[in-house]
Amino acid sequence: MARAWCLTSRPQGLPTQDNFALKAIDDRALAEGEIRVRNLWLSVDPYMRGRMNDIKSYVPPFEIDAPMTGGALGEVIESRNGGFAVGDRVLHMGGWRDEAIVDAGLTPVKLPQSDLPVESWLHIMGLTGATAWIGLLKIAQAKAGDRVFVSAAAGAVGSVAVQIAKAKGMTVIGSAGGPDKCAWVKQLGADAMIDYRAGPVLDQLRAATRDVGGRIDVYFDNVGGDHLDAALAMSTKDARFAICGMIDGYNSDTPLTLKFANLIIINRIRIAGFLYSDHMADLPAFQADMGEMIKARQVVSHETVYDGLERTPEAFLGLFSGANMGKMLVRL
Repeated sequence: MARAWCLTSRPQGLPTQDNFALKAIDDRALAEGEIRVRNLWLSVDPYMRGRMNDIKSYVPPFEIDAPMTGGALGEVIESRNGGFAVGDRVLHMGGWRDEAIVDAGLTPVKLPQSDLPVESWLHIMGLTGATAWIGLLKIAQAKAGDRVFVSAAAGAVGSVAVQIAKAKGMTVIGSAGGPDKCAWVKQLGADAMIDYRAGPVLDQLRAATRDVGGRIDVYFDNVGGDHLDAALAMSTKDARFAICGMIDGYNSDTPLTLKFANLIIINRIRIAGFLYSDHMADLPAFQADMGEMIKARQVVSHETVYDGLERTPEAFLGLFSGANMGKMLVRL
């Protein structure tokens, strides 16, 4: 009997284990066009917090007492779809469970032959790597010589954004929580680091920009809040901001306020939010470019792994306490 995590109640603030329940899900015969997948790896991501609220957004909310969904990677064990054979490895959105019946709505994609570890397709060769590449190079139009500030630089997307920026000849300032994470991101190539737990972000960013010879040209935002405000304060004229996420506010009802919003006009800052799903046409270019950077060891993968379906909520909640370096994954 397959099992899946369900959302049993809508969280108020930071979710707890009490908001989730692991339930058996009924088996059934496959319909035409479906495949049955035994999941090997599950992805947990900050955007899933928004899906726990019953509000209109760019992705529908999770239904109460229904299996949750999310990125997953698995092996086909039964198929009624001519495009997939038993034994194929696939990416799909039937996560938070050990076995999934996958139809077109869960967007199955057969993995190509590759020497990379299979879990890389949930990270540097998948959604998180593409998000970093699209945000930095397409949305912010970052280029060699730019000074780039990346918040949550030890996270899944941020750590890849740092490495891409360095591979493309940029100067990088990162932010992370704690000396160990800051030291790790420096090993990835960051020129300067901010430990947001050690003091005000703006004061540290002001000092870091002096160390790299000027204000920031590009901001890759994963945090929002005081990081976004500090980036505005330390921006140069015609700076470009790519807004990927705002994890600082995902568990809060307090509206975002910015002390330095006037600088958007003064410095002619271009601020653009973006979603990975709006840029599917860019994936072939991303995969080719990322493949070359991986071969050259300019980008390396790092995952924080929790073992067992039972630990999926624990892994998800760890995203909000800084438990991960790099991509957070669950291995089944």
